[in-house]
Amino acid sequence: MRIAVIGAGIVGVTTAFELAVDGHAVTVFERRASVAEEASFANAGVVAPGYVTPWAMPGMAAKIAGFMLRKHAPVRLSLPITREDIAWLWKWYQSCELPIYTANRARMHRLAFYSHARLKEITDHFLLEYDRSVGYMVLLRAEKDSKLVQPGLQVLRDAGVNFKEITAEEARAIEPAINADMQFLGAIHLPNDEVGNCRQFALLLRNEAQTLGAQFEFNSAIGPLDPASPTSLPVWTLDAQAPVKRQFDAVVICGGVDSAELLRPLGLDIPLAPVYGYSISAPIRESMNAPRSALMDERYKVAIARLGNRVRVAGSAEIGGSLKKKHPAAIQTLYKVLHDWFPGAARIASTGAAVQEWKGARPMLPDGPPVIGATGIPGIWLNLGHGSSGWALSCGCARAVADLMGGHPPEVDIEGLGVERLSLTPR
Repeated sequence: MRIAVIGAGIVGVTTAFELAVDGHAVTVFERRASVAEEASFANAGVVAPGYVTPWAMPGMAAKIAGFMLRKHAPVRLSLPITREDIAWLWKWYQSCELPIYTANRARMHRLAFYSHARLKEITDHFLLEYDRSVGYMVLLRAEKDSKLVQPGLQVLRDAGVNFKEITAEEARAIEPAINADMQFLGAIHLPNDEVGNCRQFALLLRNEAQTLGAQFEFNSAIGPLDPASPTSLPVWTLDAQAPVKRQFDAVVICGGVDSAELLRPLGLDIPLAPVYGYSISAPIRESMNAPRSALMDERYKVAIARLGNRVRVAGSAEIGGSLKKKHPAAIQTLYKVLHDWFPGAARIASTGAAVQEWKGARPMLPDGPPVIGATGIPGIWLNLGHGSSGWALSCGCARAVADLMGGHPPEVDIEGLGVERLSLTPR
């Protein structure tokens, strides 16, 4: 088939790759100048399947309310809050009920473990070399943090995840550069999880997809889809006075938050919202003072990762506001957590010139899992709404979508991942 993929973030690139593997003629349209330049650009890079879980969970609403008065809050609301944000929050709140959360958590875990296995297969088969390291540690500052993680640990046990509760001394043996003056209770160590540079992987996989025949057209935006001919794409290029119509047999929408607007003319109202995340990336000052792999500060929900010769610190979940305006407190929290645990790890110039500060719009559905597969509209397929788990879920979702489009049952159970979960049917 002639298939168009809209969006060249990590989800779009992996989708294009898997479709090209199956022999389809694939064309990827991306409004930016390269792959992975938006939500996939500078994320935390952590691939920890057991920790992939819906943000909509019992008790979360109360937790967020408690965060509102904290300077270093892991979740915050920012102005302006739109009507769409409020509608999304209401749907999210309704999804926090235990039965809904339990079902969605199981769906995300299935996808995450399958995706991790597929990521390893691709990396090993093509000998892809990108900044990555094995091992993940969740740092517990005090007894309070340990109590809060216990329900999550039972989830890991039920899923058969290899982990160990360790003391502070054992944590320092694994990560010797942890601040000697930092007093903390202990950690959860997951030796089989990993961290990797998502953008580097996307660039490498684009090359492999191109070798298989996939074409990437950058600086190319897609106009709203036409209900009369949804697979005839209006393509806008730089300086174009009018779009050029391009006809395909099928279209896969992987374009992040803006995909909702693209699909609305077809009668599909996908409840996507941008939940903004932040990161800072800085060169390592001295290797002996830097982390070896990835760690998560459980209290602040901030990850610290070693990515080659750089340290990346990432976290925050911000609802409302805009992509262009960075919340100073969110950035300050990242610096605080880095200084608490690895004060000498990074070269942070007084002017900030050595540090890359980033904010990205993570496309999130209110109940957690992505939506993948057919839409009920001939030729239109979805691979959307991965939220903060896009890197962790991308390879598995892409393979599942390619299987579905080829008429084959996916290797992973995709129950509840279609548009029917969102009670969506084309009008």
